[in-house]
Amino acid sequence: MRLGINLGYWGLGMDADNIAVAQEADRLGYSVCWAAEAYGSDAATVLSYVAAKTERIDVGSAIFQIPARTPAMTAMTAATLDTLSGGRFRLGLGVSGPQVSEGWYGVKFDKPLARTREYVEIIRKAMSRERLVHEGAHWTLPLPGGPGKPIKLTVHPVREHIPLYIAAIGPKNLELTGEIADGWLGIFFSPEHAALSLDPLTAGRAKAGKTLEGFDLCPTVNIAVGEDIKAAVDGLRSYAALYIGGMGSKEKNFYNQLARRMGYEQAADEIQEKYLAKDYAGAAAAVPHDLIDATSLIGDTARIADRMQAYADAGVTTLTLAPSGFTLDERILALRTGVEALERAGLA
Repeated sequence: MRLGINLGYWGLGMDADNIAVAQEADRLGYSVCWAAEAYGSDAATVLSYVAAKTERIDVGSAIFQIPARTPAMTAMTAATLDTLSGGRFRLGLGVSGPQVSEGWYGVKFDKPLARTREYVEIIRKAMSRERLVHEGAHWTLPLPGGPGKPIKLTVHPVREHIPLYIAAIGPKNLELTGEIADGWLGIFFSPEHAALSLDPLTAGRAKAGKTLEGFDLCPTVNIAVGEDIKAAVDGLRSYAALYIGGMGSKEKNFYNQLARRMGYEQAADEIQEKYLAKDYAGAAAAVPHDLIDATSLIGDTARIADRMQAYADAGVTTLTLAPSGFTLDERILALRTGVEALERAGLA
């Protein structure tokens, strides 16, 4: 099992530290460094900077938001990043959510699965450097009846095939991910509930005549190093409450739905109700201890090694760490503990 690092969003006051974290992860042999975007920093610019400041570690978008860019623009960005990084780019995609898609990008949040399928088809065609022609429900290239003509990408990526990942939570999106992607970006993944994700992913792979062999299962997990388990869990409550209670709309919160499928229906209701009422402290307090502990790496090296073994046994191939600390020392400690725990578990 390989390790990754997730820098999260740029512009939260830890920007200089983010580069130091990426460089330390590079030195320690981490496989990939991911960066996110929502409605602040864009991931492409961040990844360009990280790639310029590192030597070996892959850089990946977790995620590029599908409503933010046309598929051809995403193909251009992926090809450019792969070229600038010397063949170290991984393309992660996601549909975002209705509030961001419609409120920030002005793109209707409808038929996300069909839109994702077309988006990936166009990207793959563009990056193969064949002339771009596509007729679909969401995109037609070139536009009919005008001056447009089929064009091919002028940039030559370092690799013939840039790995493509999809961030997916719901069963249907997971199945699509297994069918059309090279890897899966997960969140709130628990080894004890692995079947919720792996069964639909496996079904999707079967549709494509494939198995999970060679498919990168890549969940992001928070890591909090320390002896006080309760304090570490409490430190992650606000993060969990934000996603389960406040991401998306009340009717379309994919993280809330995931918590329900994991058996936390009552807690999911309470978290969302309190969060939407702006009782953020109450929402955080309502997040079950077990939910956070099951979806995070918490404790000393030995305890974290045990959980890493559980993730490996569940089939995870790249475990991406999101350090919970806000200081550089805390985040570097988490990086080093991750390597030590991986070696202790015999997974390196």
